[in-house]
Amino acid sequence: MNRHRNILLSAFSVLAVSMYCVIPAEQGAAPSRLAPTLTRAASTEAKPDGEGFIRRWILLEPIPANGLTDSIVQATVKKEYFPNQFSVVPRNGDKVTVGGEELTWHAVDTTNYNVNLYHFAYALGKPTSNVLFWGVTVIHCPEEMRDVRLAIGSNAASVWWVNGREVIGLYGDRQCVIDDGVSKRLTLRKGPNVIRCAVVNAGGATDFCARFLDRSDKPLKDFTVNLENVN
Repeated sequence: MNRHRNILLSAFSVLAVSMYCVIPAEQGAAPSRLAPTLTRAASTEAKPDGEGFIRRWILLEPIPANGLTDSIVQATVKKEYFPNQFSVVPRNGDKVTVGGEELTWHAVDTTNYNVNLYHFAYALGKPTSNVLFWGVTVIHCPEEMRDVRLAIGSNAASVWWVNGREVIGLYGDRQCVIDDGVSKRLTLRKGPNVIRCAVVNAGGATDFCARFLDRSDKPLKDFTVNLENVN
């Protein structure tokens, strides 16, 4: 009896040690190791999904931030954290220094319609509450596309730019809802178009989703996503 009891205790001890060892490794892993919905961008070019959602983004590790009201969010995202923050198209692995801390840009793909920022930050051992995330993507259009609208959702507040122009913002503590905010009609250029977002989270889950709607309010899918080619 004692022999069987000792064997069971040894087995449980090994299991406990194994679990203890796995958890830190998962927290510090790259996004590709975090969850089946978030991986490293594996190919040069990607396409939107069947509903038009953009699934490839380059994300900056989170920056400390507080407040979700219109005025506070606007002040937060307009503060200069790093050079050329409203014009740079970073590459995977690029680094910036914010408040004395070195932060890295990560190119990721999501298998869902939304990008889970909580998982992204947690995987890197970064804070998930009271933070600001920057995201950038580049879509390539085969021709000029007029009268399209950027449709977004975010948890929590967010501000969005297309080709350097601010086009929409969502404010307050909110859930990510598909097409929660829709911009005024705009024109996408033939060739590369840069979409930039800033998402502020107070606490808990945080994510965003984005797609374009055509002049008939149907999802736009006739473009590719390529973070390497911006010319």
